Amino acid sequence: MTAEGFELGLNSFGEVAGDGDRILSDAETLRLLVDEARLAESVGLDVFSVGEHYREGHTDSAAPVLLAAIATATDRIRLGTSVTVLSTNDPVRLYHEFATLDAVSNGRAQIVLGRASATESFPLFGYDLGDYERLFEEKLDLFVRLQRDEPVTWSGTVRSPLVAQRLHPRMRPEGIPTWIGVGGSPNSVIRAAGYGLPLMLAIIGGRPQRFAGHVDLYLRALEQAGHPVQPIGQHSLGLVADTDEEAVETWWRYWQPVVAQLAEERGFYKPDRRRYEAEIDHGALFVGSPETVARKIASVARELRLSRFDLKYDIMHLPREARARTIELLGSEVAPRVRELLAKEPTHV
Repeated sequence: MTAEGFELGLNSFGEVAGDGDRILSDAETLRLLVDEARLAESVGLDVFSVGEHYREGHTDSAAPVLLAAIATATDRIRLGTSVTVLSTNDPVRLYHEFATLDAVSNGRAQIVLGRASATESFPLFGYDLGDYERLFEEKLDLFVRLQRDEPVTWSGTVRSPLVAQRLHPRMRPEGIPTWIGVGGSPNSVIRAAGYGLPLMLAIIGGRPQRFAGHVDLYLRALEQAGHPVQPIGQHSLGLVADTDEEAVETWWRYWQPVVAQLAEERGFYKPDRRRYEAEIDHGALFVGSPETVARKIASVARELRLSRFDLKYDIMHLPREARARTIELLGSEVAPRVRELLAKEPTHV
């Protein structure tokens, strides 16, 4: 991937924002996301993506609807998901939703499919966590075939079979860009390569360089499967501000309570200031001034042979002004600086 072709985007999990001394409502946050996508387009960012979560304080439970609203407010920016929990979605319904989104957005839709790191959707929609792997494997096979074959005949164990089925509206030929999100499982890397699908690395803690082995595995598996080289992307968290000090202090104020809660739920390490600063210095937090963040993105892009980097910029109750400033700086200063740095020393796949 050339420096000119390197893409930068934004990810949101629909986390409710702050505004002065109050917290926005769910509805206000959803409208804010539409405004932020419009801002992202105006500063030249390439992709705006939303997740799929069913937790208190998150508003991204109906991503295709939200993305369709964003499509009507924008003209160029590509629209996707930072994760769609395929295991608890029906592939046929998902196909219809994203075929419709792709049509109304004039070909700007894409999707990242994942197995789910948060599992609230399983009991909510009546699925058994014991079927975690089987649900994803069978549904991925069906979703890919719906995009690539017409008509489709398919049978499996997790839903009713299809016989010579044609879906409408039809997606564009070969479907929309469909990435596989990977949080660390080598099997997921091999599965993405087997289908010839792009790889999105969800790196939310620790040194990003530890995923270099996954990248090597993916490229070898693509070659063995006879597929051409596919894009590799990274999703990580962070904030951009005018100075390093401002960014570090602002993100700590809102990141610390979120991670403390997750530590209680999942047994993570409890966040402390030393670990936090280590994550910024050489870990998976992209927090700092435009120059600091740009240099870190460019460095990781070279080492992991990335063609795309998405910054998850929202976190619970982060003030809307800080969110907007991150978007502005990421597009106007970070993105051109990253491409400048990569042009001096390109990444090679």
